Amino acid sequence: MSLWSRVPNRGAVLDACKRTLRRSLPALAATVVVLALGTGLWFGYRFVTTSQRFAIAAIRVEGASQLSEDSVRAALPVKVGENIFTTDLGDVTRALRANPWIRSASAHRVLPDTLVVEIREHVASAVVQLGAELYLADDTGHPFKRAQLETGEAEKLPIVTGIDRDEMRTAPHETAELIVRALGVLTRWRGNALRPEISEIHVDAHHAITLRTYDRGVAIQLGALRELDERLTTFDAAWSELTDSERARVTALHLDARSDQVTVAFAKD
Repeated sequence: MSLWSRVPNRGAVLDACKRTLRRSLPALAATVVVLALGTGLWFGYRFVTTSQRFAIAAIRVEGASQLSEDSVRAALPVKVGENIFTTDLGDVTRALRANPWIRSASAHRVLPDTLVVEIREHVASAVVQLGAELYLADDTGHPFKRAQLETGEAEKLPIVTGIDRDEMRTAPHETAELIVRALGVLTRWRGNALRPEISEIHVDAHHAITLRTYDRGVAIQLGALRELDERLTTFDAAWSELTDSERARVTALHLDARSDQVTVAFAKD
């Protein structure tokens, strides 16, 4: 048999090519579609990340009270004019949470050109003395920042003293609960408007409470927190029996021995 007799005829070759082409068409079509989509997505990405239509025109701050809106904006890692889609919202919230006044924060986009940041601030309930430093504490009893007395941050806030700094570091949850209990005593005290105003709540090593009045620093030793209502009732009875001149001479009232008994100490003439 000759070599030429083994070569397929032209018709067979054409049929084979047609079959191969038919089998390849779906794959070719899919490749074309993928390329088209990829190209469209690339051009779309280029458009939304470079178009002035999506440049940030406003940064809206919600929830600011202690902080000014301008100071919140100044702390952000993004400025007006930058692209809203290339702004990393995670970076924005991390920058906000770095401020000690901010308890929680979130951010979202309002298309086409507005960035909204929402913050929840700490509310200072007391000043807590830890060693030589004064800190602002919120209603959970956790100190969240150093108190800047020169700016008036601690104005009209009661001060909690006697808290051990090491205890706060090693047992923060338990110590915060102790601060909350101390503030709870103050809340109960304020339930009677006839009682003198309190400026300091002292907690000793045994967690006994001593209140000091705002005007003259009179020590009101309440002792342990048990039978608090009875101790307050005893104080009210004793305080009402004192004349104004006697109250001016009082240095301490001891209610820590028994809830139904009070010892009044007077300044020497």
